[in-house]
Amino acid sequence: MNIGEFAALARARSTNMSVKHDEPVPRETVAALCELAQCAPNHKRTWPWQFALADVEGDRDGRVRLGNVIADAMERNGDSPEKVAKQRVKYLRTPATLIVGSAAGDSELRTAENRDAVAAGVQNILLAATAQGLASYWSSCPRGANDATASLCGFDPGTTVVAIIYLGWVADTLLPPARPPVRLRIIR
Repeated sequence: MNIGEFAALARARSTNMSVKHDEPVPRETVAALCELAQCAPNHKRTWPWQFALADVEGDRDGRVRLGNVIADAMERNGDSPEKVAKQRVKYLRTPATLIVGSAAGDSELRTAENRDAVAAGVQNILLAATAQGLASYWSSCPRGANDATASLCGFDPGTTVVAIIYLGWVADTLLPPARPPVRLRIIR
């Protein structure tokens, strides 16, 4: 792939929730995306990535459990009943929801570097999802819900949830947003 092909892929990536709700995302596809996340730069090779998938396969719908765990945490934090109710069904928007966590480091600096590595890995996931024909949307973990979400996912204690990624097969292509011009400063 040359830089022009990569640029086309990067520019094609957009936040898209227009998905085919009845077409599951194979777990093997999600596992391949997670493997690509681990190709991101990782200072000191701490391998901080942690992944959990809430999807429609199996006996229980993990997306419903995820929504309820987060909504319950929001309710405990005093969020409005409207926000809490919306949270309970929010993850049903797409057939798969990938939760990406960053393991705590042995120092504040290492924890920050781990989070940076995981965020870079999330970009790899989003680009690879676009290349695969998947719509994706990077969401943050709601305020006060990190620990409950990390526990539901089986993440290590102290893990920070960096991304909750909605995934589904593209139903309608959306144009990517216009981006501002680059401001490259030259240091002299």
